[in-house]
Amino acid sequence: MKKSLALLPLLLAAAVPALADTPTMPMLVEAKTISAGDTAWMLTSTALVLFMTIPGLALFYGGMVRKKNVLATLMQSFAICALVTVLWTVLGYSLAFIGGNAYLGGFGRAMMDGLTYLKDANKLTVHPLATTIPESVFMMFQMTFAIITPALIAGAFAERMKFSAMVAFMALWSLVVYVPVAHWVWAPNGWMAGKGVLDFAGGTVVHINAGVAGLVCALMLGKRTGYGREVMAPHNLVLTIIGASMLWVGWFGFNAGSAAAADGRAGMAMLTTQVATGIAALGWMFAEWLSKGKPSVLGIASGAVAGLVAITPAAGFVDAKGALVIGLVAGVVCFWSATSLKHALKYDDSLDAFGVHGVGGIIGALLTGVFAVKDIGGADGSLVIQAMGVAVTLVYSGVVTAVLLKVIDLVIGLRVNEEEEREGLDVVLHGERVE
Repeated sequence: MKKSLALLPLLLAAAVPALADTPTMPMLVEAKTISAGDTAWMLTSTALVLFMTIPGLALFYGGMVRKKNVLATLMQSFAICALVTVLWTVLGYSLAFIGGNAYLGGFGRAMMDGLTYLKDANKLTVHPLATTIPESVFMMFQMTFAIITPALIAGAFAERMKFSAMVAFMALWSLVVYVPVAHWVWAPNGWMAGKGVLDFAGGTVVHINAGVAGLVCALMLGKRTGYGREVMAPHNLVLTIIGASMLWVGWFGFNAGSAAAADGRAGMAMLTTQVATGIAALGWMFAEWLSKGKPSVLGIASGAVAGLVAITPAAGFVDAKGALVIGLVAGVVCFWSATSLKHALKYDDSLDAFGVHGVGGIIGALLTGVFAVKDIGGADGSLVIQAMGVAVTLVYSGVVTAVLLKVIDLVIGLRVNEEEEREGLDVVLHGERVE
């Protein structure tokens, strides 16, 4: 045992590349070095990604639940947006993107200490990952990713979690799951970044991370009362298709914005995003048409989201041909995972957070390793390395999520009781209802 412990530092050193020379700290620069075009695009992209959560995801999820739970579902997205905004400002951004080591950042930007704009001196800080835009814009752009990721999880436990438990879980999950994974994959000194894991805009950090957490939530909370015996049809698919449309439009900020510049790579990311989404929507639609006899509005909307999810890690690395394959595979496979797989394994992933985001993210991450074009993204793809990134994220997010849920359940309880669930979360948790 002592010999094994003695070897541990050597093993860690072998696993983590030498990144000591990689810039990890923001720097103070002359304002003239900032690109007005890049900054304008990133301000727009930031607004688009925020628009994806409120109102996009809120409406997408809100339309799929029963009428008695619509306000509670909208409330989840809105409250998470507010909560993560504060957490990211106080600590999250610093631990994800500032200094530290291969596993976690430091406290150099806690409470935004040191993030500077000096009007009279004509200077401001920039992050080494985005040197042509103000650090404040980079921080805000990354905040919108931190907001939507936990909000996605809520789809898996819709209609049955206590609001107090949801707030506690999302706060803890954001800091101990999202922040470390974001650092591993996106920070200049992150160990996954050093190993060559490719994730342009969040297939691993956002979608696999949220998807597996959602699956764990669905399993640990158990099925909704009456699941499999009572009709639980969406109460308003108009809201859902509007929300899906907002997600589609907002996703251009998500993917093309991840170039951190108004350049050719952003243009390629926009193109591949549109192509993959279109064919994924058609793939799900035709798969459903063939298997069930009719193409549904919910199906084509879900297919589009599956394509958006799958192209996310690949958007800045692949060409249109790769996007077509990734989107088609995602549309068909996510249809299968959200219907046949879920029913076969008998878990209640209410709004298919795992079936679409988890499975779609895995497909996109793996196929990025197959279709990455070095001339576009400057990196060769590796299916083995991508699979490693997927596996680590699945295990870390799954295990830590389960621990957090167990602790919260012991302290305050996770789930409303059966009577409250039947009455509806709108009235029980918030004292309001939609007439």
